[in-house]
Amino acid sequence: MADIDFADPVTLRLPGNGPRKVATAFEALECLERDWPDWARGRRWRNAVATCKDAIDGWRSSMEARRSFVKAAMRAGIVQRARRAGLRPQNAPARHVMFAASQ
Repeated sequence: MADIDFADPVTLRLPGNGPRKVATAFEALECLERDWPDWARGRRWRNAVATCKDAIDGWRSSMEARRSFVKAAMRAGIVQRARRAGLRPQNAPARHVMFAASQ
C-alpha cells in the first residue's frame, strides 16, 4: 500500500471543521470515513470510498480516485471551488470549439 498524490488538491468546506485541503487518496479516504456528513453517505460516497481504497492498493489511478472524490464532494455540496475541482458541469459547453472555415 502506498499513498497516491492527487495532481491538484481539493479544498472542502466541512461543516464545523472549516476548510480542509485534500491532496492524497489516503487523505480523501480519511475525510470520507471520519468527516463526511452522514446525510451525504450515498452511492457517490460509497463509490469514492471504494475508488480511493483501490487507488491506495494500486488498482486505480490517482486521477480516478480524485474524480470520484470530487463527485461525492460536489453531491454533498462541500467543494470550496467546483471549477478548480477538475469537473465541468454537465450542461457546460466544451472548452475547445472548432469552427469551419468560411469561403
